[in-house]
Amino acid sequence: MSDHLEFPFDHPFERGMRNRRAALGDAWVDKSVAKANAFNAGFQHFITDYAWHGVWGRPGLDWKTRRIIVMAVTCALGRWDEFEIHMRGSLTPGNAHTLSPEEVREALIQIAIYAGVPAANTGFAKALGIMRELGIEPPPHPADLSWHPGVGRSVFTGTRPKLHATVRDARNGQPQHTIVFSHALGQDGSMWDLVANEAAATCRVMCPDTRGHGRSAMPHDGVTLAELAADAARLIDEVAGGEPVIWVGLSMGGLIGQELALRHPDKIKALVLANTTSGYDQAGREALGQRIAAVEAHGIQAVSTGAMQRFFSPAFREAKGATVARHQRLLEATDPDGYVACAAALCDANYAAQLSQIKVPTLLIAGSEDESTPPQQMQAMARSLTRAQMVTLQGCAHLSAVEQPGAFADVLGEFVASL
Repeated sequence: MSDHLEFPFDHPFERGMRNRRAALGDAWVDKSVAKANAFNAGFQHFITDYAWHGVWGRPGLDWKTRRIIVMAVTCALGRWDEFEIHMRGSLTPGNAHTLSPEEVREALIQIAIYAGVPAANTGFAKALGIMRELGIEPPPHPADLSWHPGVGRSVFTGTRPKLHATVRDARNGQPQHTIVFSHALGQDGSMWDLVANEAAATCRVMCPDTRGHGRSAMPHDGVTLAELAADAARLIDEVAGGEPVIWVGLSMGGLIGQELALRHPDKIKALVLANTTSGYDQAGREALGQRIAAVEAHGIQAVSTGAMQRFFSPAFREAKGATVARHQRLLEATDPDGYVACAAALCDANYAAQLSQIKVPTLLIAGSEDESTPPQQMQAMARSLTRAQMVTLQGCAHLSAVEQPGAFADVLGEFVASL
């Protein structure tokens, strides 16, 4: 028989201590545990077992979510000692599932809405003090040069005709690439919001308004696809510094992308063609001509309901009527002259015989329910391109980036990562 006492392994306590150290760091926990005495040791055991094992040990939420919940509650209740303990643990490199300064900032902005600006203001001050202590204090940045990351800053070309675009800077460090998202006929750069926000995590993102749309200048004497591609090249030169970009174009944006790749190949490093064509057949040109005539005679409202039937699948129109209505309002807000000029330019598209000249990596994205540019038509384009791959998103129609933004962003992200 052993001549010393045997102590069992206290699993809840040990698991709690493991989580406590992972969250707050060894140095902080060692400092706290060293203060244990006959008066408070039971309390130390209690919080380690009850909080750090009983709650933090539950797998139902990821640790980043738990950290943000603690930040929000302690900030809202003004429990600043606890706020600082957890904020330090959340920001200290080497601790488990730390938060970036950007994530802390976004959480505090959210807290400002629901817990009040004074609480968030104190939270910002205490978080900055901890960042300074840890050697990760953010650099100075003027408040008047801070733009909403879900939209970006507005820019206009210095050359004429003036073009408007929004620019989202990469949220997580230096941008890996610059991505330009080009919208469909009768929409504007905001069509891309949900996909663009995902891409802007690692890339600089530009969302231009095509001439005659949004805040870009109107074409006075008509416009050609060659001129729209020249617009794109100007924008890349002025806003992206001439750096080759990844061009992502949907429908009209895809046709502009093909013209850009053929006329200005030095401007692009990769091409994404979504729900588009290399040229319209006779029936397609006639349909465009009928829409042009209807808009000239009766205004853009004459074609907007039919456009939504082409843009979105029946299931989406039934389930997401408010989204469909929003894009119909966006179409109806487009200047009729801009719509007509760009629609006329699309009638002249004819790139089928030139696709083999496009040498950059190209991703084609089709929608299984897209009757305007069906998958089989895009598959023929893919066979003509030199370095092409194609993905068909199931269940969506022409505006695939609006109907299935998550799936679109995932496919695009995989393509960008492969470059």
